[in-house]
Formats: sequence, C-alpha cells, structure tokens
Amino acid sequence: MAGFRSLARQARDPRNDLALRRYSLRKCLERFAPYGHRATWDHLCARWGFGPQDRAPQPWRLLGALEELEEAREVWLRYEREFAQRRRREKHDGLRRPGTVDDWHRMTWGGFGVAWCEDPGVHPGLPLAEVLRRIIRALERAPGRCCPVCAGESLRWHEGLDHEPSSAALCVHCGIAVPRPVLTEEAVRRARRGGRALVGV
Repeated sequence: MAGFRSLARQARDPRNDLALRRYSLRKCLERFAPYGHRATWDHLCARWGFGPQDRAPQPWRLLGALEELEEAREVWLRYEREFAQRRRREKHDGLRRPGTVDDWHRMTWGGFGVAWCEDPGVHPGLPLAEVLRRIIRALERAPGRCCPVCAGESLRWHEGLDHEPSSAALCVHCGIAVPRPVLTEEAVRRARRGGRALVGV
C-alpha cells in the first residue's frame, strides 16, 4: 500500500495524466485528512476551485491543493514529534498516567480527524495548516470557552459521531468537533445545554 509521500509524488508528477494525479491526491486523504476524508476533500476542492467530481482539474489547482495538504501534514507531524518527546520526558520523570490531551491525541494519531467535521460541507475556510496551528496552540494552553479555530462560542453537543470520540461539542459556525481538552467544564456544560443532538436523526 502506497504511503502519503509516494502518493504525493504521483499527484505532483506532470508526466502522469490528470486523472491519475487527481486520484493520487484523493488517496492522500486516506493517510491524512484533518476534517475527515469527505470534508477535507470538499475543503480542498472549494479552496482551489475544482469540482469534487472533476476528473481532470487544471494542474495548478491540483498542485495548490496538494501543497496545502502537505503543509498541514508537516505542521501536524511536527506537533506529534514534540508530543512524543514530551511523553518520553514525563515517563522518565515518573509521570505515567496520561491526561485528557493524551487521551484525545491517541484517537487522532496520524492526523485523521484532528478537526473532524461531521457535515462534509461545513468546515473552516482557513488554510488547513492555519487551522491545525490554532488547534495546537489551544492544546498547549489552559482550556477555554470557545472554538479554537474561529473563536465562536456557539457550541452544540452531538452524540453518535462517525468518528472517535463519538461525542463532542461541534462548532455551529465552522463545523469542527472541538477537541475536549481545549474546553472548560463550563463550556462543555453550555454545549450540552444548547442541545444534545443525535447525528443522522
């Protein structure tokens, strides 16, 4: 099975026909898709101006989408390396019990669904790398009361998400499942009071 870098090389190679390059880009999302596969694809198509079903998008659009995805992946991989180093130091210092950030992080290892969007058509309009930087900054500071991506305070609790964790506070504005470690207990309670929704019902 081809890895992300191999697929990215196929998507970038001008000797390949556009259909193969598009297919390779789409396959990259099986390795790294911050919003989930469908929502990340929808985001890239919208940002780079080609249709989700377009089999032969203009090469510069395809390349732009690939470069955006690669930049975001590098941001996340750097965070994961730093995270792993921190955990090693903590274990060395006798801190064996992981915290809430560690629990959440295990479910998003590799970057799939870091900013899960349950509705594929509702996702942040910012570049993927900037979205991930904002989430990382939020994970590294004290919990807050709003979405770390758009700063919106309209959060609604959803259960039965097609992802782990299967329940989360979704941002009404930008659509992401806000990572639990970045929210205060009061923000979670407010999201629950705002309406507990069963996705797909």
